[in-house]
Amino acid sequence: MYVKKTLPALNCGLDLVGEVLYGKWKIRLLWFINAGHQRPSELQRKIPDASRRVLNMQLKELEDHELITKKIYPVTPPKVEYSLTEFGRSLIPVIGTLGKWGDDYEARLREVISKSLNNSASTINQ
Repeated sequence: MYVKKTLPALNCGLDLVGEVLYGKWKIRLLWFINAGHQRPSELQRKIPDASRRVLNMQLKELEDHELITKKIYPVTPPKVEYSLTEFGRSLIPVIGTLGKWGDDYEARLREVISKSLNNSASTINQ
């Protein structure tokens, strides 16, 4: 398991939020779990670009930060379900607002992201 070599700077609320939500798939995982997709296989289908290993690591981090809970059913084969904690549910309106902002500025965001990617590719090819 990966262990950070340096302690994170936790000087303000944004640092704290970044520490808890940093990870490519964490916000989407929280959103999908809130929408009722609780099994790991369901989450994998919703985020096919993520490897199972990365999803499991990020789910574990969300669990460690008390945003989700994991329930393991004593059946064969094992059945696992995730659900949001009350603490995790408090993030859903924030995530919804971020998503709406992304939808409202979708064209502009796509443009600046494409431009940034093209500039990076040009720099590499020089």
